[in-house]
Amino acid sequence: MSTKNDVLRTLMEADGPVSGERLARRQGVSRNSVWKAIEQLRQEGYAIEAATNRGYRLSAAPNRVSQPEIEKYLTAKTIGARMELHDLLDSTNTRAKALAATGAPHGYLVVAESQSGGKGRMGRSFFSPEHSGVYITYVLRPQMLAEKAVMITSMAAVAVARAIEALADVDVKIKWVNDLYIHDRKACGILCEASVDFESGGLEYAVLGIGINVTRMEFPPELRQIATSIENECGAPVSRSRLIAEISNQLEALWPQLETGAFMAESRARSNVIGRDVLVIRGDERFEARALDIDDAGRLVIRAGDAVSRVGSGEISLKLK
Repeated sequence: MSTKNDVLRTLMEADGPVSGERLARRQGVSRNSVWKAIEQLRQEGYAIEAATNRGYRLSAAPNRVSQPEIEKYLTAKTIGARMELHDLLDSTNTRAKALAATGAPHGYLVVAESQSGGKGRMGRSFFSPEHSGVYITYVLRPQMLAEKAVMITSMAAVAVARAIEALADVDVKIKWVNDLYIHDRKACGILCEASVDFESGGLEYAVLGIGINVTRMEFPPELRQIATSIENECGAPVSRSRLIAEISNQLEALWPQLETGAFMAESRARSNVIGRDVLVIRGDERFEARALDIDDAGRLVIRAGDAVSRVGSGEISLKLK
């Protein structure tokens, strides 16, 4: 933990001003190091008042992602309990996969303020402007067969929907299997990538990437009709750090259900797909179908012509109502 984060945590927890001497003693650093940390925080937008003979007081905080603020709201003991934060990454999923391959523990969290190469499904990019969204990836180590990996995405969609609704006055729907919608526009994408043990057919690990548009945002022309953000829809700011903590809390609460799939009832109830005509996309194959249901294995039940089948991979495009 850096001196800056330690100082921020102490100021966040304090009821009043904290002296520079106390900050230095608590962190085991010099008064000059404390002063430098205070200046860093001010440059990042934190309003820190200094009163002679009284010390420092945090009077206002920007909507930045910080480890102390995430931890302030974190109740999860494993998922999200260990983390690393970056100002910029190519992709949180890429970083998490490298960490998972070298032994990062279950629940380890990678957070970025922005991404230069954010990943979406099917090789697409994910719009990831600085200080605007939540861009995170968890390292997960489930004991399950690779063919059931779609359940991780289904579980995550329910967890993120709950987390958003806990902090914002919005109604969140799930577009099978990995997108969250508010008022018929996409606000969140989920990308789960896995490494498979070919001898056992089980997962060595999975990395669960979550990208959420949070603050009031202006989207590029190609996204304006299909994308939105939480603040665009509810009109009120949402703490990105607190949202990350709430996602971790909800994921940990649902994790014991991964084997039983008990969360699938809520997944179906939140679906904006069931009962609608969709375009199914699997590789080079594209065909129209009617979405009938989502089964307990997380697969989309569709009817194309007279044939009813189940889709466990690929993606769908919603046809206009």
